[in-house]
Amino acid sequence: MLKKVVSVFFVGTISSLAFVFSVLAAEAGSEAVGVGGEARMWIVLSAGFGMAVATAAGAISQARGLSSALEGIARNPSAAGQMVTPMIIGLAMIESLVIYTLIIAFLILGKF
Repeated sequence: MLKKVVSVFFVGTISSLAFVFSVLAAEAGSEAVGVGGEARMWIVLSAGFGMAVATAAGAISQARGLSSALEGIARNPSAAGQMVTPMIIGLAMIESLVIYTLIIAFLILGKF
């Protein structure tokens, strides 16, 4: 079930980014100075959708990682000290991907 949800989010994100890049390429080739109302709406919608997908995927990944770490600590409490640091580093790496998506969304929206 999770693989199906992730694949649907992935396909949706790729298709929305493909639309954004096609709009950007079309606008770069034309003599228009600004982006039209409908194209701007789709760009904003795509950036918002990309953020939603990244946030959902990051939350799911962090929940699974934290769950696995806590299960390992529950099975072997003496190894808790050795598991905490890699767990925190892993959670920070997952969160950084969501922050990168936020920065990319701001960059896309900042062009207009």
